[in-house]
Amino acid sequence: MTYLLALDQGTSSSRSIVFDEGGHIVAQAQVELPQIYPQPGWVEHDPLEIWRTQLATARDALAKAGIAADAVRAVGITNQRETTVLWNRQTGKPVHHAIVWQDRRAEPACAQLREQGHAGTIQAKTGLLVDAYFSGTKLQWLLDHVPGARDAAERGELAFGTVDSWLIWQLTHGQVHVTDVSNASRTMLFNVHTNQWDDELLALLRIPRSLMPQVQPSSSHFGDIAPDLLGHGIRIGGVAGDQQSALFGQACFTAGMAKNTYGTGCFMLMHTGHKFQTSQNGLLTTSAAQASATPEFAMEGSVFVGGAVVQWLRDGLRAIPSSSEVQSLAESVPDSGGVMMVPAFTGLGAPYWKPEARGTITGLTRGTTIAHIARAALESIAYQSAALLQGMSRDATAAGGAPVSELRVDGGACVNDLLMQFQADLLGIPVVRPAVIETTALGAAYLAGLSCGVYSSTAELSKLWRADRRFVPTLGNARAQELMAKWEHAVRQTTAE
Repeated sequence: MTYLLALDQGTSSSRSIVFDEGGHIVAQAQVELPQIYPQPGWVEHDPLEIWRTQLATARDALAKAGIAADAVRAVGITNQRETTVLWNRQTGKPVHHAIVWQDRRAEPACAQLREQGHAGTIQAKTGLLVDAYFSGTKLQWLLDHVPGARDAAERGELAFGTVDSWLIWQLTHGQVHVTDVSNASRTMLFNVHTNQWDDELLALLRIPRSLMPQVQPSSSHFGDIAPDLLGHGIRIGGVAGDQQSALFGQACFTAGMAKNTYGTGCFMLMHTGHKFQTSQNGLLTTSAAQASATPEFAMEGSVFVGGAVVQWLRDGLRAIPSSSEVQSLAESVPDSGGVMMVPAFTGLGAPYWKPEARGTITGLTRGTTIAHIARAALESIAYQSAALLQGMSRDATAAGGAPVSELRVDGGACVNDLLMQFQADLLGIPVVRPAVIETTALGAAYLAGLSCGVYSSTAELSKLWRADRRFVPTLGNARAQELMAKWEHAVRQTTAE
């Protein structure tokens, strides 16, 4: 039997999953990752804790699978994106905590870049909007605020990396400093047309080139895990940022195929093939996970509050004792009774980009119950995702492509049948849930398997993808449009002065 090991280092936990070559889960292990909040708007992780928990889960998953490391053909790594680590090349020790993707401390530097008129150049080269979300200004902050960091960087003593680079450095005992195109494309320092670090952008943010890892295709040989760590040296054959890895795990390999991950937030990506396209609808352009040196792209949109709205019902309103009970509460009423909820707890992301917006619940009557509010909360996840997909389809057709014809879904909230049916109804296209919803880890395993010959092509991987359930629209197009119009009206109310 051939096995592949996926290391899935996420924001809230480190996980490892052993897959067989058919893409079935054999064993998995997970450890929660402590969050550090030094002050409002700042979020950090301890890089040594990231490493410790990831190694522990890898060992645990192999033990649970009852296999030795020499039975694993290759390892794939997928990771929380944009999170920034800076460490000493000699000692391997971080010079500061990792600055997490959610952290907003670099916003003043971003505001300055926008004021100086650099936003157009940055978007043209990287596909990204200037935002503190991305790694470049986080790295700039570390160089400017950690005592001695800039001098040490100028002397070539430090290394920068996203979480994948940090893990590979540790797994190879400091022998390899590398990343893949999908992670590099989230730094605001990488030219996605040439697949190279961009000297103009590095100079703009005053970042020495010596800090940067080598960039490779997502499916390639990234080095070998040191034999003493897992008991045998294993090839690292696949690396991708979590959302691009999920797109790959969903077998969305060609232009027009799209997936939506329903997690704390929602992340929707649509493959655009070899075509770089700037969105006219508030979306980002990003490098897709790629198996060769030829650039491939995706459009991406983020919903800030997806499944987090269910946590708010549980912890904030205390409407439900556990998240799993939201579906039965929402199903106890036939519809939301006219209630609309816009969960803009931290502003609105794509396609609106309204950071100042705050959450609202509208349409309340004397007959409104907590069940109506629960249903409106669940439906808000589908409304936000529908607004994203409509923007993507507009971009696709404007570029001469076809609108998205089905949406593949994954992430924790995709197990909610009520939500998935409502999503299909709003979109007017099938919503398809796969048999394996751990598509992020599966994508990393597939990339690793492709690089070492377990799989011959993406065509072979497409045949492995299996649907668990298809949700087909049951609502008429006119009614769906009417509901979306009500949603857009509710959004305007949240942003009204």
